[in-house]
Amino acid sequence: MSFEIIVCGGLAPDPLQTLEPVPGPALKNEMMLPAVFDPWAAHALYEAAHLAAQMPGSRLRVVCLAPKAKLQQVMMKMAQKLPFELIPLDGPSNGFSDAGPTSEALAGAIQALPDVDISRLLVFGGWESATRGAGVVMQMVGERLGITEQFLAVDEVKVDAGALVIKERVEGGQHMVSRCAGPPAVLAWATGSLPEPPNHPQTGMANMRTMMPALQKAAAVAPANGVAYHEVALPKVQRETRIVKDLSAAEIARELATWVKE
Repeated sequence: MSFEIIVCGGLAPDPLQTLEPVPGPALKNEMMLPAVFDPWAAHALYEAAHLAAQMPGSRLRVVCLAPKAKLQQVMMKMAQKLPFELIPLDGPSNGFSDAGPTSEALAGAIQALPDVDISRLLVFGGWESATRGAGVVMQMVGERLGITEQFLAVDEVKVDAGALVIKERVEGGQHMVSRCAGPPAVLAWATGSLPEPPNHPQTGMANMRTMMPALQKAAAVAPANGVAYHEVALPKVQRETRIVKDLSAAEIARELATWVKE
């Protein structure tokens, strides 16, 4: 048994940097900062590569929506981690991207692939993202592809007698184990269980032979027209301090409730 595994991902500014909203909307110095492959999508990619290696004949591809110049920089690093085929999309990818157009672009790129076997298709991606916390992009990609078997906050997947045994996070720090008869399915990953693979220069050189031509022909994705931002700003900080002795807990709670209502 083999799978067609497609990982959906984007880029994010280096998470160690601090960004501030500016009118536009945009984020101050966002394009000047180094970018990384979105950490949530990166977990999905590592898990996908591990699964593909276990199932001979499986193929791993990555559909990535991001500005082409930034994408080229990041993929030169990611190419050394593990073997995959890149399907790049040249378009906006930032904290103000909307989930609807993003999912439409990703699903459209998958549908445009001439040799995708839907009956063997597994679509991986991040449950959330480091640039926006919508948490709905992978579900929307699945709906656009007509895939109703969707699993969120996935931490582990195993193949048992042709079926997928999937472990998802649920409330209370517990996991729910589901058994899916087989593809097609969408898996939105949390952290997974695999570490970042070490660099392998030979893998990087093999990947770049196909990545560079693909990046040069990256399809352009127009910015979304459905959402307009009129103003962006940091949250306002307000602090009012009172020092009062011998006040009961009930009175303190009453004052806090009154202050919140006002």
